[in-house]
Amino acid sequence: MKGRAITYEPEELAWIEARKEMPRAELHAMFCAYWRRKDVTPDALKALCLRKGWETGRTGCFVKGQVPPNKGRRMPEHVKAKTRATMFKAGHQPANYRGPGHERVDAKDGYVILIVAERNPHTGADTRPVQKHRYLWEKAHGPVPEGYVLKCLDGDKTNTDPTNWTPIPKGMLPRLAGRWSPLAYDAAPAELKPTVMAVARLEHTARETRKAKR
Repeated sequence: MKGRAITYEPEELAWIEARKEMPRAELHAMFCAYWRRKDVTPDALKALCLRKGWETGRTGCFVKGQVPPNKGRRMPEHVKAKTRATMFKAGHQPANYRGPGHERVDAKDGYVILIVAERNPHTGADTRPVQKHRYLWEKAHGPVPEGYVLKCLDGDKTNTDPTNWTPIPKGMLPRLAGRWSPLAYDAAPAELKPTVMAVARLEHTARETRKAKR
């Protein structure tokens, strides 16, 4: 009866526990037939097993080395006919495909993202996205030194010419952002930017020198 707790005899509980690894639908049908119970629903039996911690041992995931049951089998023609209209065709490219040479401006940080015809080490794809300014700078000068980042000289991140970027220690970034100086580099007039950069370099060098002497 709905609303009433379902009770089980100790023998019934032991019987269920001994068969806990069976599929729940099969276990329910066998239980009701063997014990002649009509008041136990599939959900009630499932809830009982959950409360008792009687798990089937199945996760629903493929394990390493497991062979899919449909391996080597062709899709039935009647199924293929229904799905043919939405199947990918040979040579199909998704709507969001962007080939080599495609560029976009990252909405988060304003850097230009370029798609290059190089293997993506993360996905294995034939192309990969790169920051265009860094890509061009490294083509001209080699890898950015460890502990350094590239700083835009004119404040325009979309100007990816290698001459518009210079490597600086990461520790200089707060100073150039105006954290410890009255004027932030990017907000400074063009004629003052070289001075702000020189002062930031001098202060950073002095700080690193003091740290080395401690």
